[in-house]
Amino acid sequence: MIGLNFLYPVAGSTFAAFAVLSLAERPRRPGNAAFYALIAASFLIGDRLGDFGNGLLVLAIVAVTTLGRLRPRADTPSAATPRGSMLFVPALVIPITALAGSLVFAQVPGLVDPKQVTLVSLALGVILALAICYAWLRPSATEPFRQGARLMDQIGWAAILPQLLASLGAVFALAGMGDVVGSLIGHVIPTGSLAGAVIAYGLGMALFTAIMGNAFAAFPVMFAAIGLPLLIHAHHGDPARVAAIGMLAGFCGTLMTPMAANFNLVPAALLDLKDRYGVIRAQVPTALPLLVFNIVLLWIVIR
Repeated sequence: MIGLNFLYPVAGSTFAAFAVLSLAERPRRPGNAAFYALIAASFLIGDRLGDFGNGLLVLAIVAVTTLGRLRPRADTPSAATPRGSMLFVPALVIPITALAGSLVFAQVPGLVDPKQVTLVSLALGVILALAICYAWLRPSATEPFRQGARLMDQIGWAAILPQLLASLGAVFALAGMGDVVGSLIGHVIPTGSLAGAVIAYGLGMALFTAIMGNAFAAFPVMFAAIGLPLLIHAHHGDPARVAAIGMLAGFCGTLMTPMAANFNLVPAALLDLKDRYGVIRAQVPTALPLLVFNIVLLWIVIR
């Protein structure tokens, strides 16, 4: 069955190529090579390292970044070939393949892991788009990886921030953080109040996301504290709706926090904005009304 056994080698091989290029090209960037090699190792052999080994690997990644060993490339992007709007075709192949694969693989049981259908389809879309670029544009064999490494060099440590924050959310959930938060909120929400539970859930998702920088990190805590015991068990809300709308409320917090560096600070750096927090300031007027809308929507679908 196709699943993580397909995705991890693809991702690991890509980062391994970035590591090799960081050492092979001048000027050499050993810090970047170490960073990418460690990420590649986590994908390629992480299941063999165990929890302790993977923990050491993460600490090594953090050490490389905090010691300032990452260096951006001095070269500039390759000039675009005169293909006009047709250059968007490979980019469009990726989402189209992801959508088609998600629909088709769901109808073929046993071929793709049902939990990984979307990710497998997305990876196949990337591979197909890469094959189209090779056949159509005829770049050198290493050019796509060289340009991918260039972009990763610009993004730097923020590229792995979502994974680290999601792991932090899992640690909080295993530590019983949801039970602690739930007991505290239980003293504030009036007994049996649906509106109070919905507001606490929506605001809590946005607030915890702003603190952690990732809705995936906040979700295990708030779902265990409010979503499951109050909205689903006590008020008989639909689990899929409670989870989906809760995540959307959390994403509103993502729009308003510098902790979501890969979304809010990296774009400002790549666009060379004078205001480091300019992206956040532009998103707040959208995030706040959207948060209110999600809270009201959740109240309506449960009521």
